[in-house]
Amino acid sequence: MNTHFRPTSGRVPLRPRCTALPRIRGMIRSRACVVALIVLVGAGTADARTVYRCVRDGTVSLSTAPEPGSRCTARKIDDNAASVPNLFGTGEAVSGVLYERMQDGKTVYGTRKLPGAVKVLSFTVPAPPGEPAHEGLGRVSPPRLDRYPKQFRAASKATGVDEAWLRAIAHAESDYDAAAVSSKGAQGVMQLMPDTSREYGVGDPFSQDESIMAGARHLRSLMKRYRNDMTLVAAAYNAGIGTVTRYGGVPPYAETKDYVAKVQALYASYRTALQKPAAKSRTGALQSP
Repeated sequence: MNTHFRPTSGRVPLRPRCTALPRIRGMIRSRACVVALIVLVGAGTADARTVYRCVRDGTVSLSTAPEPGSRCTARKIDDNAASVPNLFGTGEAVSGVLYERMQDGKTVYGTRKLPGAVKVLSFTVPAPPGEPAHEGLGRVSPPRLDRYPKQFRAASKATGVDEAWLRAIAHAESDYDAAAVSSKGAQGVMQLMPDTSREYGVGDPFSQDESIMAGARHLRSLMKRYRNDMTLVAAAYNAGIGTVTRYGGVPPYAETKDYVAKVQALYASYRTALQKPAAKSRTGALQSP
């Protein structure tokens, strides 16, 4: 089956590097990193800072000073607040660039590229609470062809989904742990959400046989939906079909971007590994755990 990956960018997606600015301390990978960045570099009293939410041509940006040519509203942010509000007002993830510029003799930071602005860093805000997107429990590491060989071969044969692809997903999702449960509630080897398990008639989500077969069926469905665009397939497996539809592609969640990059790397490794003769046990056949 022909498949193709469409890169999400020219390089591995960047995480928020909140320590890149001199006055920022202890804010690495915060849930609202971009707002925190602007809050912490902004002017204000010791207990509160001002952030300007600016609207121009239907787009929203944040700045430490009013933007020329935009309609801006000032917001006071309490330094002692338990959480930083989402001033973009979308209720969704945001990715973009933080810029530095000189305005009226002062250094100003903002998320809109204005004349004379210089890029400071790229950022991606994590997925909002309640979204299924997650980085996955597995890491990019050498292929593990000894894990459930019979089940993966059977699922690949039954669904037509490349075994390398199935294994890349399983490796990224659970690191082949049949008892794995993610913080989002995904279960088993293929980390299926309960609703997905029910959709495919899974009786025991922690059964490697049921999980791998249902995961393969789900991937086949996604491949059909996205015409074998494996970047979108991976994004939908991670964040959900509705989220991919809402954003018209890979959602800008840090978790999903990292997940897609991880699956791409693992897929390449498994394709190479599966082209080599498989190591055999003493009985001459691969053994299932």
